[in-house]
Amino acid sequence: MDVFLLSFERFYLSSRIRFKMGKTVRHIALIITALGFFSCGGYNKTLKSSDNDLKYEKAMEYYEKKEYYKAHTILESVGSAFRGTEKGENVLYTIAMSHYNNKEYETAKSYFSAYGRSYPQGKRAEECKFLVGVCLYKTSPAIKLDQTSTTEAIDELLEFTNLYPKSDKLPEALKYMQELQEKLAEKEYLNAKLYYDLGDYMGNNYQSAVVTANNALKHYPDTKRKDDLSFLILKAKYMQAEKSVEKKMEDRYRDTIDEYFNYIGEFSDGKHRKEADKIHEKAQRYIDRLEEKRTN
Repeated sequence: MDVFLLSFERFYLSSRIRFKMGKTVRHIALIITALGFFSCGGYNKTLKSSDNDLKYEKAMEYYEKKEYYKAHTILESVGSAFRGTEKGENVLYTIAMSHYNNKEYETAKSYFSAYGRSYPQGKRAEECKFLVGVCLYKTSPAIKLDQTSTTEAIDELLEFTNLYPKSDKLPEALKYMQELQEKLAEKEYLNAKLYYDLGDYMGNNYQSAVVTANNALKHYPDTKRKDDLSFLILKAKYMQAEKSVEKKMEDRYRDTIDEYFNYIGEFSDGKHRKEADKIHEKAQRYIDRLEEKRTN
């Protein structure tokens, strides 16, 4: 009986503790909900206000607190009221930065561009011009996708460097441009390689590989893929000779040999040197046999 009473007492006490804790948790939850309600209430009240100066001040407070959504939403409702003024300049910049900080780069780019159009001599014109390029850089798509926006980003950053050659942002802009150009070079390399892999399927894809790789080297002479592109040209020319009709073989093998010397002249210790040597040996062997045949 004593054991039963003791067990019941423990059960009762633990139930009371859980009940009190449950009430405490619910109480805290209610406080948090109420705080959220009043906070949102203040935001909604500001948003509905007809006092543009109040909206401006509150939006700047939200921005300082890193509540970027609230900041740009309020400012977007008063932008026209301050157009052409110092506050209007701050409004456009703060809206742009709010979207930028929220990683909404497409929208941010539009507002940074709008700032440049509206305030070309503004105190933040240089920064906004730079950030237009940065937004395009950050939205540059994966290599396998269309790279039109990557080219647009390079053009925008190049324009920035021309407009502000002494900017402290110049090294960063050049770094972004180099990365984007390397991306385009990689895209061209993949295109050239695709042509090579297609071979003579439905046409002479080896020649397309040569043209694409040559264009990549012309447009991006400092690319990290320079060795790969140069070797791909050599390899494609060799395969073109191998697959040729008899009357075109000699010219194409000789062209392959010339390309081999171009390759080793620039990449004497290139990572493809051994394979290049083998291609040269095969091409030279064909020419040697041909000349031997002619002399006999």
